[in-house]
Amino acid sequence: MKIKTFLLAAVMMASPLVAGAAGTAADQLKSFIRAVPAAQGEFSQHTRDAAGNPQSTQTGTFVFRRPGQFRWDVLKPYEQQIVSDGKQLYQYDPDLAQVTVRGVDASIGTSPAAILFGTASLESSFQLSEEGQQEGLDWLRAKPLSPDAGFAYVDIGFKQGKPQRLLLKDAFDQTTLIEFSSLQVNPNLPADTFTFTAPEGVDVVEIQ
Repeated sequence: MKIKTFLLAAVMMASPLVAGAAGTAADQLKSFIRAVPAAQGEFSQHTRDAAGNPQSTQTGTFVFRRPGQFRWDVLKPYEQQIVSDGKQLYQYDPDLAQVTVRGVDASIGTSPAAILFGTASLESSFQLSEEGQQEGLDWLRAKPLSPDAGFAYVDIGFKQGKPQRLLLKDAFDQTTLIEFSSLQVNPNLPADTFTFTAPEGVDVVEIQ
């Protein structure tokens, strides 16, 4: 469930290179994909069940470099780390002393993460529609074309070309809201940013 939560949330965004980008929300998303190969920042994630009751809140940091490399570090209320080197995805849970390893293609597929990390045309995996303005943001809805995607849709809110919020409704009618802050575009990333080595004594489980 933790890995699913991240991958559905992993469409986290960063500021485009040109401030004040204009156009529809879809135009802003496509511009972001073209213009921003890497970014880092902080996130807060809030999940509610189908009845609207709060279920969990997480905060942490993220960094990505397209295509396919990312690092998602949950710092509170518990530590968890998810790292992709572009080929393998590692989910490390210190509390369980376990690392789960799976292929990036199988993990991301047509999830919202593909919007950020993939290289394929958005229209090949998602139906995009404009959702108008709300709370000062331009909203875009992406519905997966695959019936096995595991979520109903994801809404992305933009302001002046900068994705600010993500709202996802999953197959169980839960909603997850993610807000991004302290965004930095094209940071100077250390060579080992997306390298993961399992700590000594930790169980490693490979999933085909």
